[in-house]
Formats: sequence, structure tokens, C-alpha cells
Amino acid sequence: MDFKYSLNDRPRAAAMVMYAVQWLLIAVPVVLTSAFVARLQYDTLAEQTLYTQKLFAVMGLTMIVQSLWGHRLPLVAGPAAVLLVGVMASIASSPEVIYTSIAVGGALVALLATTGWIKKLQPLFTPRISIVMMALIAFTIVPVFLRLIFADAEHYGLSFVMALVLSIAMVVANNRLRGMWKSAVVLIALVVGSAAYFAFAGLPSLEGATATGAGRLFITPKFDVGVIVAFLICYIALLINELGSVQSVSAYVEADNVPKRSTRGVALTGVMNVVAGAMGVLGPVDYTLSPGVIAATGCASRYPLVLTGVGLVICALFPQLVAVLSAIPSPVMGVVLLYLMAAQVAAAFQMSGTMSAAKDFNGALTIGLPIMLALVVAFLPAEVSAALPAVLRPIVGNGFVMGVIVVLVMEHVIFRKRGGK
Repeated sequence: MDFKYSLNDRPRAAAMVMYAVQWLLIAVPVVLTSAFVARLQYDTLAEQTLYTQKLFAVMGLTMIVQSLWGHRLPLVAGPAAVLLVGVMASIASSPEVIYTSIAVGGALVALLATTGWIKKLQPLFTPRISIVMMALIAFTIVPVFLRLIFADAEHYGLSFVMALVLSIAMVVANNRLRGMWKSAVVLIALVVGSAAYFAFAGLPSLEGATATGAGRLFITPKFDVGVIVAFLICYIALLINELGSVQSVSAYVEADNVPKRSTRGVALTGVMNVVAGAMGVLGPVDYTLSPGVIAATGCASRYPLVLTGVGLVICALFPQLVAVLSAIPSPVMGVVLLYLMAAQVAAAFQMSGTMSAAKDFNGALTIGLPIMLALVVAFLPAEVSAALPAVLRPIVGNGFVMGVIVVLVMEHVIFRKRGGK
């Protein structure tokens, strides 16, 4: 394709800033749609604000190092949805245990990339397994956005109506809008949805959001074998996601030496997940949002992403700004998350059709059963989860993890092809 600026071109200063701001308008909502996890792990507004500040900083640093020394592609980094699933499934554990497990998972990903083991593991991840993992992330996060949508007990009716109206409006906008506007659907929904909700429910108080002494920059490591194993399985999906993002955008911008870019990109993603875990926040992964933005702007250069990363880091330095950005109502955040997960399911179904992954009953069952079992686990009553052995609870009580285990067994053991048939 012909671009105004190709991958390694450096736009002039004014153009560089303009493109960086356009990427920033996409990157900020990507971060904010996962920042709500702070509300579920911390009680005070100051702690929640600090969490979001650290999240902005980690994602900004990831974009800087990836654009300059990693995959060197125009990719937006954001909190990994699969790690959000892992956090929610392990919410009964302390933040120290959860984020230590994220750091361990990141270290393993970096090790696999630098030692070349990724190539040996790739045959395990057939199209059917990738499809199931994509769908599992969406389905097992249903309890999360249900909790968010109906978080305000005083406005259940308003929340329900907003869920219906805003989700349909996002679909219509995604269908009608083009170029940069299409890529900004989530940002528009967050702004318009928040304004509408505040008009009916009133403005929130930000008092105490910038209190000093709330929380720490780094966590104290605490290890729990069960939680670590659960997150290691989540990192299988993160690894596939990262490889897919790098390879798809490499093809779109006609980048050279894709295997080397993939190795560097995955290795740095692992390292930044270690950093994220040490700081007590969700780890990053690259999102496949770029082709639409590149097509709209004609700029495939990676250098504006460096400035975008700097912009995210600058945002992290201002708690007042972060507090305002984080004041998005939980119901609005829940609806946006619902829309994003619906898009994820749609992508999984689309992939299933294009790759003929369910052309016979056994193939379809390999996709269907793990998803259904994962949903059962995701909605297990609290008393059932509490009755599970403490060591196994992070694994058996995690719908995503159980779904991945079941699909691996079905694909490679029960329905394994023999003799080339």
C-alpha cells in the first residue's frame, strides 16, 4: 500500500504531533476500559487514582520501548483483557499475590521469546484453540460487566436503559462512521455516555482522589502456586494475542523481517508485564487497532507512537487529570466493556467461518463444550467456590483456565487426528 509516511519515516514536527494526538485519543480509552479493576481491589479514591496513574505509565512506557526497540511497529499497547479475566477470577486473593503472579507470567513469556521456545509451542495452538480462547475471554468476563452495569443500586432502571441504548448506538456508530471517527467509537461512547448518566444521576465527588500517601509504587511479592498456575495459562492467550497483533500489522504495513520483530515484540511484552506486576497493575499487550487508523491517516510511521507513549506517561504524572478521566460511571464502563467483548465474540465467530474450524460435529463440539463449561465455572455460586480446596481454587474456579484446559484435551487427546486422517 502507498502511505504518506511509511514505517520508518519521521514526519515533520507539526505532523508528528498531530498523528501522536490522534493515537492518544485511541490509547486513553483503551487504558480506561480496564482501570475500573482498581475500584474492585481498593477502597479509597486515592488508591484507585494511583492505580490508574501507574497503568497509564506502564502502557506509555510499553509503547515507547516497543516502537523504538521492540517490534518497531505502529501498535497501541493496552491492558490485556485476558489478565483482567485472571484478576477477576482470583479477586479473593490479595493484590500482592495477583500481581506477583502477573510478574512471573511476564518473565516466562520473555524467557520463551528469548530462548526460541515459542516456535516449538506454536503447533499446540491450532485455529480451534485460538478461537476458543478468544471467545472464553469474552464469555468469562460477563460477571464483571454485569456487576459494573448494575453497580449503582439507586439507578438500576437508568443503568438498564443505558445498557440497551448505548450498546446499540455503538453498533450503529461503528457501522456508519469511517476512518478516524470509526476508531474513536469507544472514546465517543465514554464521553456521551458519561454526560448522559451524570445528567440523570448527578456528578460524582472527586474529594480525596489526590490524597498523598495512598498506596505504594511497587508491591511486596507474595507467591501462591495455584494463582501462578492460573495466570500462566492466561499468558498462553496473551502470547497468541501478541503474536497475532505483530504479524497482522507487519503484513499491513509491509514490514520486513517479521520473525525477528515477533521475537523482540513478545520478549519486550514479557519484560513490561514483569514491570507491571511489580508495580501492581495489569500487564500490557498490543492491540490490533492500527490498520483502521493507518488507513484513515495515511501514516504508517512508528515514531508518532513514541510521542503517544510520552503523552500517556505525562498523564500519569497528574493525579487530578487521572481522577477526572477515571470518573467515568461504572454503568457506562460496563456497557463499553460489553460492546468490546461482543466484538471479540464476533471476531471469534468470523475466524471460525474463515478457517472452517467447525466443519464437522467433533470440531464444533471442541469449540462449544469448553465455552459452556467455562460459563458454568464463571457463574459458580460463592459457596461452591469456597468449598473447593484452597490450592486448586484459583485453577478450578477460573472459567477461562478450565476452558483452555478442556479445549487442549479435546483437540490434542480426545479428537486428535491419527495416521494423517
